[in-house]
Amino acid sequence: MSANPPATDTESQLSQRMAALNIRDCDLEETFVRSGGHGGQNVNKTSTCVMLVHRPTGVQVKCQATRQQGLNRLIARRLLLDKIAAQQQRKLATARASLEKQRRQKRKRSQGAKNRMLADKSHQAGKKAARRAFPMD
Repeated sequence: MSANPPATDTESQLSQRMAALNIRDCDLEETFVRSGGHGGQNVNKTSTCVMLVHRPTGVQVKCQATRQQGLNRLIARRLLLDKIAAQQQRKLATARASLEKQRRQKRKRSQGAKNRMLADKSHQAGKKAARRAFPMD
């Protein structure tokens, strides 16, 4: 017999998502503090607010959505995973954008663009030649 109760469907989905994002439980720092706001005596006496910190990235989440500590833990983990996933997506997007920018910069000019550039250069050269002083006789 196992000492731990079977994981619920939500918890298993959460653990699968953590594995997909390469996040381990030992990387998370979890602290419980007293909530603020509505809730009366329950809020003042019990530490239902959950603070999670992912040490490698420094991402921090605080959750006091409900008066139940267990439910706040699940919500906080979900919020933390959302933040880390968004951060990873931003990194991927910026890497893709820089690669695409390099690809555009290295691409050869089309024949039409090349002809326009050369025509513009000759036009500028003609303007400069017109500014030169005339030789005196």
